[in-house]
Amino acid sequence: MSIQALREQKSALSKEANNVLTNKGDKLWTKEDQASFDVISDKLELVNSQIDAHQKMLDDAADNSFDDVDEFRIKGKKGKETNEAKFALNAFLSKTDRQMSDEEANAIRNTMSTTTGSEGGYTQAPSVASDLIDLMKAFGFMRGVADQITTSSGADLSYPTSDGTSEIGEWVAQNTLATDLDLTFGTRAVNAFKASSKVVTVPIELLQDSQIDVQALVFKRLAQRIGRLGNVGYSTGSGTGQPFGLATAAGVGKTGTTGQTTTIIYDDLVDLVDALDAAYLANPNIGFMMSQTMRRVIRKIKDTAGRPIWTPGYEAGMTAATPDTLLGYPVYLNNDLAAPAANAKSLAFGDFSKYLIRDAMDVTLFKFDDSAYVKKGCYGFMAWARTGGNLLDLNAVKFYQHSAT
Repeated sequence: MSIQALREQKSALSKEANNVLTNKGDKLWTKEDQASFDVISDKLELVNSQIDAHQKMLDDAADNSFDDVDEFRIKGKKGKETNEAKFALNAFLSKTDRQMSDEEANAIRNTMSTTTGSEGGYTQAPSVASDLIDLMKAFGFMRGVADQITTSSGADLSYPTSDGTSEIGEWVAQNTLATDLDLTFGTRAVNAFKASSKVVTVPIELLQDSQIDVQALVFKRLAQRIGRLGNVGYSTGSGTGQPFGLATAAGVGKTGTTGQTTTIIYDDLVDLVDALDAAYLANPNIGFMMSQTMRRVIRKIKDTAGRPIWTPGYEAGMTAATPDTLLGYPVYLNNDLAAPAANAKSLAFGDFSKYLIRDAMDVTLFKFDDSAYVKKGCYGFMAWARTGGNLLDLNAVKFYQHSAT
């Protein structure tokens, strides 16, 4: 079955599940109702797994043939400037200094600033660096929901904060002085940390083959590696030598009762939602975040009336989709959050735009064409990035933590 047919089957199953939920309304569910809905959910889970498997095969095939050129085009300014940047970058990636023509060498000098030329190192032009950041979004769940900034330097950065949730005014009688209540300020550090893609080694034969898009090949590898590393840091980083991760910064809104080491009950989900102040609950960006393992657990939960609390989303075409919802809130998947386990913080709820991802300066690309690589018939490529992250508002996100025993 094709991946398109599987997607259509997923959409049909999701709509069927939503129709069941709508038709039952507030009525109590019978065992037959639950069994019927569970069959639909199991089929939906199977189809999702098949879609993931097909997509992985398609991605692997694209990697091997490097035909996915359009996805990795430079997103810089249109026209001559972008064409020259692409021309220069391809020459830099695929040729040594001796192999370059005068035109190619001039293009590289015009679009890239040299670091240490004898070591083969060049900093990418801003249009190229921005493109790599865009590509990393596809491999980082947190970048899809967090706020992001880019700074011109990597100096330590602190954001001022002020918690006014407990502050309240006062009633004052006539001719009576008002009471003082000064604001309390704090800071949240969003420092930049150094991340490496590790070296990508490419055979010279591939680089010399005019049918191969070298930029697509190199960019994809670097984007995958740095993007995935960054997401781990934004999700669970310790804050020492790496970003301050969401799970590290956010507090616990609900701890599971004894015995809930790998599970969660409906009442715990309700308590987690109500752990946030009502002012946050009105925010349109609010939602749940969890791994696929945790999703598998939660999808089987029923409310007190026996109704499934998980509402499957469905695709309304290639460009429109309705997300899965839990207790009426959208669900974001992040497989770098902890799986259900004793003491694990496996489920987050809140406004994830209050987490700030910081990228310092441009991504830096290096090529290694010294004897250590050339004698093996290869060139080496590596990217350095400086990035960090922190939750600016500690009241905006809360976690569910499983019990210790």
